[in-house]
Amino acid sequence: MSDFVSSFWSYFISIIAVGGVIFCLWLLYTQRAWLKQTAPQVEDTGHVWDGDLTELNTPVPRWWTVFYIGLCVVALLMFFLYPGLGSYKGSLGYTSAGQVKAQQEALNEQIRPVYARYGQMSIPEVAQDADARQIGQRLFLNNCAQCHGSDARGSGNFPNLADGDWLYGGEPEQILHTITKGRHGIMPPWGAQIKPAEASDIAQYVRSLSGLAADSLRVVPGKRGFDTFCVACHGVDGKGNTAVGAPNLTDNVWLYGSSEASIVETILNGRENRMPAQEGILTEDQIRMLTAWVWGLTNQGAAASTK
Repeated sequence: MSDFVSSFWSYFISIIAVGGVIFCLWLLYTQRAWLKQTAPQVEDTGHVWDGDLTELNTPVPRWWTVFYIGLCVVALLMFFLYPGLGSYKGSLGYTSAGQVKAQQEALNEQIRPVYARYGQMSIPEVAQDADARQIGQRLFLNNCAQCHGSDARGSGNFPNLADGDWLYGGEPEQILHTITKGRHGIMPPWGAQIKPAEASDIAQYVRSLSGLAADSLRVVPGKRGFDTFCVACHGVDGKGNTAVGAPNLTDNVWLYGSSEASIVETILNGRENRMPAQEGILTEDQIRMLTAWVWGLTNQGAAASTK
C-alpha cells in the first residue's frame, strides 16, 4: 500500500479507512441509551400479522455493543502498527513481501545441507550426479517451464533449450550467467531505413543461408541489403554473435518462424525478448543445480549418471 503514484490516493485511502471506524463509533455513541439501562427495553412497533405475529424493536445487547467498540479500538491499533493507511508503513515495518522473504530464507537455511555436497563440484560434475539432476529438473519445472515448457523445448518466441543452439553460448559459465543475471535481447527495427520490398529481398537471402527455398533473383539484392544493415550483429557469414545474442541465421533454428513474412516482420519492426534474472529468486546453490541440469540437456554423454 505504500507505492502510490500520487499522494492524493494515500490520503484518500487513509480518510476512508479511519473515517469508517470513526463512523461506527459515532453510530454507537448516538445509540448510547443502553448505558443507562439495567435491562434492554423491548419496543412494540405496533405491526401485527396473522393475528399473533408482532414486530418488535429489540435493543442491541450491551455485550454486543461493548464488543463492537473493542473491535473499533483494535482496528485503530492495527492502523498504527501495520501499513493500512495509504503510504504509512506502520510502526512495526511489516510488509507481506518481507514476510515471504523471511519464510524463503528460513526454508533455504533448512535445505542448505542438501546442496552442501555439491559446493566444491564443477557444473559438469554436478550434471553427472543423478540426485543433482532430479533437483535441477524440479527447479526447472517450478521456475522455467512456464516459458520453456516442461520438456525444455520452448514454445512460440521462447527458446528451445534442448537443441544445442544458444544465443549467448552454451558453456556452463554462460548458462550460469544467463540464469543469474537474465538477458535482454533486442533486434532493432529497420522500418525507417529499409523499405518493405528491400526487407523482402533480405528475407529471401536469409532463407537461403539456412538452405530454405529462396528466389535466386532476389537473393543477390538481398545480400547487398544484408551486408549493409545486418552484418554488424550477425556477421559476414550470418553465423551470429553470442556476445550480443545475435542468432545464427544458417542453422535452420528459428525463434519467430522462417517464413518470408515472419522475417520481414522482424526486419521492419524488430523483436524484443527478456529472460528475467533469477538471482533474487533462487539461491546461488539452486542456480548452479539448475545450470547443471540445463547444460546436461545438450551434453547427455557428459551428464550420464556415474552411479
